[in-house]
Amino acid sequence: MTTVRVTHLGGPTALIEFAGWRLLTDPTFDPAGRTYAFGWGTSSRKLAGPALPAGELGPIDAVLLTHDHHGDNLDDAGRGLLPSAGTVVTTVSGAARLGGTARGLAPWASTGLDGTGRPSVEITATPCRHGPPLSKPIVGDVVGFALRWEGQRHGALWISGDTVLYRGVREVAGRIPVGLALLHLGGVRFPVTGPLRYTMTARDAVALVGEVRPHTAVPVHYEGWKHFQQPRTVIEREFATAPRDVRDRIRWLPIGTPTDLET
Repeated sequence: MTTVRVTHLGGPTALIEFAGWRLLTDPTFDPAGRTYAFGWGTSSRKLAGPALPAGELGPIDAVLLTHDHHGDNLDDAGRGLLPSAGTVVTTVSGAARLGGTARGLAPWASTGLDGTGRPSVEITATPCRHGPPLSKPIVGDVVGFALRWEGQRHGALWISGDTVLYRGVREVAGRIPVGLALLHLGGVRFPVTGPLRYTMTARDAVALVGEVRPHTAVPVHYEGWKHFQQPRTVIEREFATAPRDVRDRIRWLPIGTPTDLET
């Protein structure tokens, strides 16, 4: 059995530690207060800073960057951290923009991490659609990540990425056994596009957990920004009415507190 230590630092940013590896998801380390433009008339203000400043993270073996072009997934301080990370894995288009040694993955493509005295890690990109149908030319490419290594008891560690619930993300249920899932929620909406959603709602999460059936599902990316329409209180109300088999899989992490989980 592999124990994974996850520290949710705020928003989509989590430090993931296991078997000698230290991985970081979607680095966002700017302080609160700034407004970020996301394109096509959309924007959001950051309401909370990170639980830990970037300078106190220590060495990072790899950054798992679901997409590079939105400030709530990669801000200026997070971008400044990338050169010090051993590896950056992101979308194909994102790797082209970032340059250097960034590795770009299309959905269902894989790459690996190898290190002396540590298990090899296979990283597979999983599909995301960061908005309604036909929105990709506006919202851009996004991927999730499934991580597999020897010794996992329940299945892969899966990071959903910013996505709505659609056929592509549901494919994970039939292709990869999942032990631990970090689910990007928040039910993002913007005034300029009315009721359209750009990330999963709590109801979507209930449906997805019921299909993927991870051993543990951890909500992330639901707080700290003005454009999140479903904070924890709203998500918890929806989870409270979910089937018990789903409720029992949900685990909230105290922000900034390292927490040991199984995968």
